[in-house]
Amino acid sequence: MIALERFLPYRLNVLAASVSNALAQIYADRFGLTIPGWRVVATLGQYGVRTGRDVAAHAVMHKSTVSRAVAGLVERGLVRREPNPEDLREDFLALTEAGRAVYEALAPEALAFERKLLAPLTDGERETLFALIARLDRQADVMGAAALREAAE
Repeated sequence: MIALERFLPYRLNVLAASVSNALAQIYADRFGLTIPGWRVVATLGQYGVRTGRDVAAHAVMHKSTVSRAVAGLVERGLVRREPNPEDLREDFLALTEAGRAVYEALAPEALAFERKLLAPLTDGERETLFALIARLDRQADVMGAAALREAAE
């Protein structure tokens, strides 16, 4: 029998949703951004020019979700598209001046949210938490790759 309150995949999912929804209030209320829109803005703010495929991989979103978010951000004047001369099927994406201003206003608030969320933990506990998350992420990747290999056989 599975007790959901002790089942790690469930607990991680609930925690991720709770944190994401709380943070979403900041960027939705102040900047009118959706969760996918914020992830696009954050990725482009961090890395500069990227393709939609790059954004999807970095932000762990489906290509179609990124495409819809980008369309809305382009319409709002926050993101610009530039054709990729080496592959006309994809565009390079970058923040506009207005998009950069949104990112620079929102990034400190997101970091403050993170600090407040982590406040109950000691510095050592924070380091341990991030190390454990990295280990679990690598293990999930290994397990996912093994499942794909088994499905292909």
